[in-house]
Amino acid sequence: MAFPCGNLLQLKGNRIIITTSLEKDWIKIIIADNGKGMSEEVKQRIFDHLFTTKAVGKGTGLGLAIARKIVKETHRRKLSFKSVKGEGTEFIIEIPL
Repeated sequence: MAFPCGNLLQLKGNRIIITTSLEKDWIKIIIADNGKGMSEEVKQRIFDHLFTTKAVGKGTGLGLAIARKIVKETHRRKLSFKSVKGEGTEFIIEIPL
């Protein structure tokens, strides 16, 4: 069972932390987890169209590719990430005000 706790969503020991900050003329949103992190191979392909780490029939590989396209092309900002194997991943979204 998931429950909200301020900027924290906890689900059976796993954590997702969402932080926001106001920069010069944009908003920065960071979504971080304490999951298993990504391998170097996954990091290289994470935004590729149709790339998924899920089993066949479980993922389309469209989510991050579409999200990056929207942030980059529509808002002229960036979607980036940091990931450490065994420690977790964070996605950084920057969008203009």
